[in-house]
Amino acid sequence: MTDIALVTGATAGLGRAVATALAERGTHVLVHGRDAERAASVVDRIEKAGGTAQAYLADLSSLAQARDLADRVSADHGALRLLVNNAGVGAGRPPYRRRHLSADGHELRFAVNYLAPVLLARRLAPALRKGVLARIVNVGSVGQAPVDFADLRMDARYSGSQAYFRSKFALAAFSFDLADELADGGVTVNCLHPASFMNTHMVREAMVPPMSTVGTGVKAVMNLAVGSAGGATGRYFDGTGEARAHEGTYDPAIRSRLRTVTAELLAPFLTDDGRTAVG
Repeated sequence: MTDIALVTGATAGLGRAVATALAERGTHVLVHGRDAERAASVVDRIEKAGGTAQAYLADLSSLAQARDLADRVSADHGALRLLVNNAGVGAGRPPYRRRHLSADGHELRFAVNYLAPVLLARRLAPALRKGVLARIVNVGSVGQAPVDFADLRMDARYSGSQAYFRSKFALAAFSFDLADELADGGVTVNCLHPASFMNTHMVREAMVPPMSTVGTGVKAVMNLAVGSAGGATGRYFDGTGEARAHEGTYDPAIRSRLRTVTAELLAPFLTDDGRTAVG
C-alpha cells in the first residue's frame, strides 16, 4: 500500500522541495497550495519524474477552507501516513508594523501558522490513526515568544516579527500537547526549526540575507517525516538535532490556557452534527 502524505504550502520553497523528496521515495503526495496553476506545476514536475501527486487548494487564512481541506483529504483517502504542516506567513517586510487580520478576524500569522495547523491535525487525526505508524511534522521556528492571552489579535503594539514568534511558540506547545493525546494512537507528533534563514521568499521578503539552503531544511524535515528520529514523539528539533523549544512551551499552566483558548476559537470548525473531531 502506497504511503500518502499531505504537505501544506507545497507550491514553493521548502514545501515544494519536501513534496518532491517524498515523491522520490514513492510516497503519493497531496500538494497543498492557494494557486491552482502553481499547484498543478508541482504535480506535473513530480509526475514527470516518475512520482504521483494530487493538488489540493485552500487558503489557510480561512478556517472554513482549512476544515474543508482536511475533510476533502479524509474523504479521498481512507488513511494518511504523514501530515507536514509547512505553510506559513513570515514576519513580512520591515519595519513589520502592518497588521493584517484573517477572514475570521484573527491576527493573520496566528491564524495561518498556528490555528490552521491545529485544525488540520485535529480533523485529520482519524485518517492518520488509520495509517501505519503515521507522523505529524510541524514546521516551526527557533524564533519563539510567549503568547499574550489578553491581546491575541495584537491590537496594541503590533509587530510582524513578534506575531510570527508568538505563532511559532504556540505551534511548539500544541505539538507537545498533541503528542501526549495521540501517544496511544500510533501517531507521532514533532516540531522543528528546519534551518536558519533559508533561501526562500519568506526570508527574502524580510530583507534578510539567506544563510541556509532549502536543501538543508529538507534534510531536517525528512529526518522527522521518514527518518528514525520521527519515531519518537513530543520532541523539538533544531535542524536534524534534538533541542529545547522556548521554556514556556513546556509550562503546564501556559499549555493548559492555550489549549482552552484554542478550543474556543476552533469550536465552530471542529464539530459535525454535534460531534467533536477526534484528536
